[in-house]
Amino acid sequence: MVRIKPLEEFHAETSYKWRNNPDIWQYTFNRPDRIITPEIEREWLKKVLKNSDEKRFAIYFFDKYVGNIYLTSITNSTAYYGIFLGDLNYTGKGIAGEASLQILRYAKEQLSLSKVFLRVKKLNVGAFKLYTKLGFKVIEEIEDYYKMEIDLATLT
Repeated sequence: MVRIKPLEEFHAETSYKWRNNPDIWQYTFNRPDRIITPEIEREWLKKVLKNSDEKRFAIYFFDKYVGNIYLTSITNSTAYYGIFLGDLNYTGKGIAGEASLQILRYAKEQLSLSKVFLRVKKLNVGAFKLYTKLGFKVIEEIEDYYKMEIDLATLT
């Protein structure tokens, strides 16, 4: 069972470890530029959780915290989406897809957004396939990544 719950400061006790794992960040855009301690992670979380144009969630598989998913740059009608599974033992099990559906439904039903955008590196073939399956379409091809969007009216 996959659930998303609001991200809280106590998640830093786990997520700081993920930020120090280069295997997690090889396919993402936001990679740490230093070793992250629990204190650094907690302070960062305190700061971003106050941002009114962001909604950040922890991904749980049953009772295990396995990753994060978020909407940023939220406006009246759009947002940017991001996700990562920090516990690599849980990749390839459909967790990212289910968590993605939950946050997209949240964006549509709770935030009344009409479109969600994302960027995905071309090397991240698995993520690209997932996003396409969810209904995202490529709207721009940049050097090493795609910009994609989903019209939430099409979300079932």
